[in-house]
Formats: sequence, structure tokens, C-alpha cells
Amino acid sequence: MSQLFYLKECSSTNDEISKFLLYENSDFISLHTFNQTKGRGQYGNTWSSTAEKNLAYTLAVKTQNFTTTDFMFNYYTAIVIRDYLANLTENIVKIKWPNDIILKNKKIVGILIEKKKINQNNYFIIGAGFNILQDKFDEISNAGSLLTQTGKHFDLEEFTLNLNEFLIERLKNIPSDDEIMNIFNNHLFRKDEISVFELNKNRQNGIIRNADKKGELWIELENDGLKPFYHKEIKLLY
Repeated sequence: MSQLFYLKECSSTNDEISKFLLYENSDFISLHTFNQTKGRGQYGNTWSSTAEKNLAYTLAVKTQNFTTTDFMFNYYTAIVIRDYLANLTENIVKIKWPNDIILKNKKIVGILIEKKKINQNNYFIIGAGFNILQDKFDEISNAGSLLTQTGKHFDLEEFTLNLNEFLIERLKNIPSDDEIMNIFNNHLFRKDEISVFELNKNRQNGIIRNADKKGELWIELENDGLKPFYHKEIKLLY
């Protein structure tokens, strides 16, 4: 059983979802808005969104229904959202480690997954911000939208309903850890390409080789060789 709720406006769907979990006995509870005022991203970053142009979406699922690790759950969620957008746009869609979604070199989705205990139950709180109809971004921004990257206008409500159904169905059958890692690395943004990274405030070239089950990204750096990094230890510039 699943429930999809809507708010005309809210500060953060990841924060507001807890109010809906108090009343509903369901394995999948979703909340969305097209006007989120204080979105949050990974590690304290903010996620700003233009009203009635984009989607802020949160899905709460009970952790007891999953045997996979937190890292595997994060990776698999990114895979499912990538698959949904690739099917929808008929474009090549990539995952920027650990879980941003990239379409034609622009970030169109940011994902934030948190674990919370609410009303005596433990939940994965899957939050995702989708840039859909926004057509203007800062010139230096690495962000884009489905509109800017494909030229197509998508209906926000239809997009949300289909996304919700797709995500829930795929979460009912999570593949093995090895399968998740293979798929994740197959869709990894800039894998096996020479890129520029910032490490300890210095820039150097490197090549992303793969992500691993521990949540690390292995990068072959021109000065330091092949090394693993956790999120925020190194920055991909381009």
C-alpha cells in the first residue's frame, strides 16, 4: 500500500513527511510540492527551487523492509531515478557520485537520503529535487532542467505520479549488491575520462575509475596515483 500527498507550499518535504507518517500505516508514504522554500541538499547544502517550475519529492520507506546497507540503498535509489529520467527523455543520463543526476553535463536532480526514527519506526527518507520547467540558471551554475536540456515541457503532476509509481515498484525488488555496483559504475559520470579535481585546495588531473561498496570513489590522480575518497574529500571540477 502507498500514499502520495501534496502540499501547495512547504519548507522542506524531507522535514514535513514526518507529519504524514504519524497517521498512515503504509510501507510507502510520499509527499510532494511544486513550491519548496527551504530545500536541503547533501551535507548541509541548500537546494533552491523556482515555484511551480520544479518538483520537491520525498518518499519514506521503513528500513526493516530492506537488508541492504545504507550505501547500497543510496546507490540503488540514484539508479532508479536515473532510469526513470533516461526512459522519459530518451537521453543518456548519468550519476555523479554519490547521487546527483546529470543530463547533458548539467545537474537536474539532487538527492538527499536520511535515516530517521519516527513514531517508533525507522525510515529511509528519500528526498529529491527535480528541475523540470525552470529555464534560467546562474551563468556559472552547473544546474539545468529537463526543459533546458531536452527542450520539452513536462506536466508536473503527471511527472510526479509516474515517478512515484516507478520508484515504489523498483524498491520492492532490490537486486544484489554486486548488481547494484555494476549498474552504478556503468552509469557513473565521467568514468574513465580525464577530469580536473580540487584536492586540498590544489587542482590536478585525474580519472574516475569506480565507486565501491563502502561508499568510496576511486580516482587515479596524476600526482598521487590511485586513491579512494569519501564525499567532500575531493571535488570534481570538470
